[in-house]
Amino acid sequence: MMELKQQRLRGVKIGVILTGSHCTINDVIPEIKHLIDEGADVLPVFSYTVDNSDNRFYRVEDLKKTITDLTDHEIINTIVGAEPIGPQKLLDIVVVAPATGNTIAKMAHGIADTPALMAIKAQLRNQRPVVIAVSSNDALGVNASNIGLLLNMKNIFFVPFRQDNPAEKANSVVACMSLITDTVINALQGRQIQPLLLGPA
Repeated sequence: MMELKQQRLRGVKIGVILTGSHCTINDVIPEIKHLIDEGADVLPVFSYTVDNSDNRFYRVEDLKKTITDLTDHEIINTIVGAEPIGPQKLLDIVVVAPATGNTIAKMAHGIADTPALMAIKAQLRNQRPVVIAVSSNDALGVNASNIGLLLNMKNIFFVPFRQDNPAEKANSVVACMSLITDTVINALQGRQIQPLLLGPA
């Protein structure tokens, strides 16, 4: 008789926030499925950019259908829709994947002017964990200081990341999306997964 695999996130409610690093979103979708396979109940949140921008990587309507079919939840795509995450304590943990440089900069300075940022602010209000999977061309440039601020903030954890093309884009960094689930499991226990900085792929 085949032994059933233990679900490490059984019963855990996870908000997955997609922001506008469009080229990375197709790498995040399998990781959402992985979270669900591990037993998580996933609530999707879209930034305004993801909710409204067709691009060369996907059509918005196709992406919305994929995400709603996968999670069995309607997408939160307004600030008003995201605000109850705080007072109603809807989520155990939030994952921002991909997290753009713009989102990271606003997080670091307390700005909440998109559904994504409101969801993050609402989660942090409850002193509950937020996981960031960075995908930014300026992560080691002008945004390095913002990442540094977030690394030192309570309840914020990072998916391990690396330079994705140091020869041509020295400031560009992308998280290893396949480590999202392990990062979440560690963050729920108050730990930053290590190592944080990865070598070449």
